[in-house]
Amino acid sequence: MVQISIINGPNLNLLGVRQPEIYGTKSFETYFAELEAAYPEYSLHYYQSNHEGDIIDKLHAVGFRFDGIILNAAGYTHTSVAIADALRAITTPVIEVHLTDIYKRESYRHINFIRESAIYSIVGKGLDGYKEAIDYLKLNVIKR
Repeated sequence: MVQISIINGPNLNLLGVRQPEIYGTKSFETYFAELEAAYPEYSLHYYQSNHEGDIIDKLHAVGFRFDGIILNAAGYTHTSVAIADALRAITTPVIEVHLTDIYKRESYRHINFIRESAIYSIVGKGLDGYKEAIDYLKLNVIKR
């Protein structure tokens, strides 16, 4: 079965309660259940951590055996050379997702260490960005 890992970075555990005017009112767990229902042909896995090293460990764990990774590195997008290095080290294709358009926000968010290692980048589409990422993998990467 096709395996896709969704990895979310810091503060995304607070979706649904954190700044709902920016991030909406739905928790990621609720949304993930919707994704599982919409894509029953795939084995979707969800992981979230506020800790950089844990995200790197997860990338190493799935980055040579899964069919795709959807990564929202959140604030680490703009600061983590270590996550960028981990992405360069793995072989599983990675799609970068951001709920907001990071290029229309504060100038420090325009720095993106993740983009060059991702095969596709989705910004500013809210939670629907994850669905777009799965659809992109389905159409362009997964050949089963």
